[in-house]
Amino acid sequence: MLPCVLKRMQKLGHPVFDGHYDLNIFGIRKKNGTPNKFDDTLGCAYRTRDNGEWMVHYWPGTTDPGQYWLLNQLNVKGTAILCPGHYPSIWEIDLHAGKYDALCQRNGPVKVWRDANRDSKLDMDGKTDTGYFGINMHKAGRRSQVVEKWSAGCQVFQYEKDFNTMMTLADMQIATIGADTFSYTLLEEW
Repeated sequence: MLPCVLKRMQKLGHPVFDGHYDLNIFGIRKKNGTPNKFDDTLGCAYRTRDNGEWMVHYWPGTTDPGQYWLLNQLNVKGTAILCPGHYPSIWEIDLHAGKYDALCQRNGPVKVWRDANRDSKLDMDGKTDTGYFGINMHKAGRRSQVVEKWSAGCQVFQYEKDFNTMMTLADMQIATIGADTFSYTLLEEW
């Protein structure tokens, strides 16, 4: 039976991959989320063998930038907030910030809102910007409690152990089906 998160993806017209270790990587943004809190969900759904049972992982994380970057913008247009949607094959394993392997935006554009008013509220409306902005999937600290500088628009795991599990799954996809790029679907809480 298809897991509920994948049913939601299908309902919205997004693809669902059902091959052996063909990963469905997703984020679920909390309604009325709070900047600086790991109050969103990051996840991955896959089959362990062709037409086998589904496995689904849900981990705490953030799909929003931290308060630090809302107040101290890296881009003159404003701080990036990833728009919900499906982003095909955007990520590959590469060095995040030159430090460690993560899922890095190397293969396709993403659409973001630009929050430019330098306050502590997430502004997710208005004009969008599309391009290569380094919207990666990576970890915060070992057991981080606040987002702050950990995200300037990236999709970030709260706990290092959860990120490590995600990277093991990414390696499994490469080893099993040879696909070395990773799609991402960002959903809004329903």
